[in-house]
Amino acid sequence: MHNLPRPVGHPFVGRVAEMAALERALQPRNERAARHVVTQAVSGLGGIGKSTLALHFAHGHRSDYTAVWWIDAETPETITSSLGQLTVRGNPGTNTSGVPSAVLAEWALAWLDTHPGWLLVFDNVTHPDHVAPYLARLTSGNHLITSRLTYGWHDLDATPLHLDVLTPSAATSLLHQLAGLDDSSEPTAARELADELGCLPLALEQAGAYIRRTRDTYSSYLHRFRTKAARMLGTPGNGDPHGVTIARTWRVTLDTIAERDPLAVRLLHVMAWLAPHAIPRALLANASDEEDAELDALALLNDFSMITLSEKTADIHRLVQAVARTADADDPHRTELAIQEAQFTSATLLHNALPNDPTANLAGWPCWRALLPHIDAYLTHTHPNTDTTDTFKILFQTSQFLWSQGQVTQAARYANRSAATSARIKGEDHRVTLASRMNLADIYRDAGDLDHAIPLYEQIVSDSIRIFGKDHSNTLAVRNNLAYAYREAGKLEQVIPILKQNLADRIRIHGPDHHDTLSARHNLSGAYREAGDLGRALPLLKQDLADSVRVLGEDHEHTLRCRENLADAYLEAGNLSQALSLLKRTLNDTIRAFSQTHPRTVHLRFHLAHAYLEAGNLGRAIPLYEQALAEGIRVLGEDHADNLAYRSHLAAAYLAAGDLGRAIPTLEKNLAESIRVFGEDHPKTHEARDSVEYLRTILAQIFQRTRP
Repeated sequence: MHNLPRPVGHPFVGRVAEMAALERALQPRNERAARHVVTQAVSGLGGIGKSTLALHFAHGHRSDYTAVWWIDAETPETITSSLGQLTVRGNPGTNTSGVPSAVLAEWALAWLDTHPGWLLVFDNVTHPDHVAPYLARLTSGNHLITSRLTYGWHDLDATPLHLDVLTPSAATSLLHQLAGLDDSSEPTAARELADELGCLPLALEQAGAYIRRTRDTYSSYLHRFRTKAARMLGTPGNGDPHGVTIARTWRVTLDTIAERDPLAVRLLHVMAWLAPHAIPRALLANASDEEDAELDALALLNDFSMITLSEKTADIHRLVQAVARTADADDPHRTELAIQEAQFTSATLLHNALPNDPTANLAGWPCWRALLPHIDAYLTHTHPNTDTTDTFKILFQTSQFLWSQGQVTQAARYANRSAATSARIKGEDHRVTLASRMNLADIYRDAGDLDHAIPLYEQIVSDSIRIFGKDHSNTLAVRNNLAYAYREAGKLEQVIPILKQNLADRIRIHGPDHHDTLSARHNLSGAYREAGDLGRALPLLKQDLADSVRVLGEDHEHTLRCRENLADAYLEAGNLSQALSLLKRTLNDTIRAFSQTHPRTVHLRFHLAHAYLEAGNLGRAIPLYEQALAEGIRVLGEDHADNLAYRSHLAAAYLAAGDLGRAIPTLEKNLAESIRVFGEDHPKTHEARDSVEYLRTILAQIFQRTRP
């Protein structure tokens, strides 16, 4: 005897291990086993496939049991009603229309007590207490429970089995079956759609049924989903206006959660604007005025499988996020106001979590790296027109951090948006807007995009003179950066006059010993070096170093840079002994002033290695290059652009030593890292690829010459 719902019209895929676990736990093997009660609980997010898994198990093994009965366990009343139906089914000739459900249910329990070997499936249990009385009384059969709750099952001596989303391959296979298309139909679009749907079975079912019914394509559905996610998530695949959808499935859960703790629903909406994985719990700690209130709220969301908690982070399914970000007039949890407040709250939390001084505060870099995916997700989900002051600060500081890490393409994108946001909020002529544009121009210049950098610098100079005056520090600073851009564009005839004027203005305004004056002299000496005029560069560099030592001290960063640049000039002049002596001293001073692992120390070690390479001392150059690369990866992180330069020069040293066995793998590693960090078409990737091809060509020529 059974009353199982009609099975879905396709074989269930992707749950082989979970099905095997149910079979090991529940399938009776003999009479003795049939009399031993087993309670198995299957938990997971709504739409994850709990009921489907239980249904397939029950259908596949109904002949192994004396009876299999499906119970709607959403409420105590539905449990009673479902058990009453067992009595009705077992007494087909008896008129039970006037008998209360509770009485019918009691008759069913009495029958189950005397007929061992049955299986009861309690589907969609909303609280362990609702089924506890039945589990305690009925001990001659097996119980299979499905629930969104992850907690409370051990108290009932139930074995828990938590379902996760399908694997990408299983999700794609299921989508093909549901859509009625073979594996060769748009395979790439099918994989992308399965990924976009987060490999969630119910979402795949909606999409597959819709595609089958409308004769649609994967790519077409994927486009509509990306542009109209709310509509697609709320549209039943079979066209039934009352059919099950993602939005309706989770609405019931949110109703229950909201009754217990409204903060939990607000946190869910805040998390919807972040990346789905590894959301720092510390980021959410200030979402409530009540201390530690978020602990209980997050635990409640985890209890109902809406999120997955670890000790320090939380994960949330991307479709839960998509639903929580879209307004629905019929859903009290998704009003326009609630969604807007969550968006602004997430921006505030992100801004408050940012470490200070994004370029120099090394201790904050791990925090930056943890926050970057969430910053990127927030900015992806929001329109620039909704950016607030908090958003502007996030954009500006993140662009500076990314710039410091050598990720200039992404930095430029954020800097561009921050400048536009500042202009909209504060006005075109506000000093913060000019600073934002200066930041953008600097990043363009560092990215080698001088076609954008130079006109932007020129406009900022003009605006700064108009707003602040020609002697204002902002005007002099941007004029100096314009000179840098001209220098990188090869326009040295425009560079030196600007820097000479800047130096004269700094002396006139600040005096000869001001830090800005020292920097202006330093910049002019660099321009002379770039122009090949060492006769003018060297005296300026020596004067700058002497003044910096006198005014700022031996260990000041400016002093160390002066000594390093003077060593460079000696190197260019062919004075290797002076260059090496200065660089070794500068390295030791930098270690003393900062630390062994400071980025400046790593850079100086690389610089000294380069000087040894120029001097032909490979025995000292190669170990220093190797040390600089290892420390660069450890201190700066795998994705920092400086590591590409360190690795490239190390390969050059290997090549100079005739060690092709290490030179080629090092260059190939450099190319792979450049593609990963910057992409296929970035100039640094082209340089890395050219180096690999060049070395392979040399190797092929050597092979040809040595062939017998």
